Amino acid sequence: MIMQPELIIFDFDGTLADTTATILATYQGAIKEVGAAPRTDAECQATIGLPLKEGFMQLYPEFGEDEIDRCVNTYRKIFIANKSKLIPKLYPGVMDTLEEFHRRGYEMSVASSRSRWSLLEFCDDNKISHFFKLILGADDVTHAKPDPEPVLKTLEILKKKPEAAVVVGDMPVDIAMGRGAGCRTVGVTYGNSCREQLEAAGADKVIDAFPELLNFLE
Repeated sequence: MIMQPELIIFDFDGTLADTTATILATYQGAIKEVGAAPRTDAECQATIGLPLKEGFMQLYPEFGEDEIDRCVNTYRKIFIANKSKLIPKLYPGVMDTLEEFHRRGYEMSVASSRSRWSLLEFCDDNKISHFFKLILGADDVTHAKPDPEPVLKTLEILKKKPEAAVVVGDMPVDIAMGRGAGCRTVGVTYGNSCREQLEAAGADKVIDAFPELLNFLE
């Protein structure tokens, strides 16, 4: 018997807010500043959902530890300098849908590979922090996505069973994280990957607009 969901665990980038332009601009700025070989926007976009260090390791597998650290530090420096101009906007329907979930009594949380400080700042900037019982960033866990640790830690803190939670994200790593923790998963196609990739990752449901999540949970 399938339990009625009690907890919804959201990814942030590409699921709640459109951060793609911010991430790509910062990636390209960092790559140019460190003098690394160019990478296309598509190549950079494919790393979204991974912790920043792992993203650069995917882009530059030939780099040593020092070179990767320089890329990461340069990215963060550029991001901090530009953050007031690069505040991401919520996707259509996100605010109204979060309000409806709150009204219906669902508990909600965020599990992101974004650094904790920028994640909290973006949630505050978009006035959605109050919806969430817990907000976890990359620095809050030892093993980030696709490892299930962010979801398992969330379940432990909020005292929920895996079958009572649903994980929602736009990337295959989000689906892998949720499935690895024993939760149902929903993929969204409006972020950084497509329906075929999300279905191949094993998503229980794939939706094209955030408000469709209401129908799935009913």
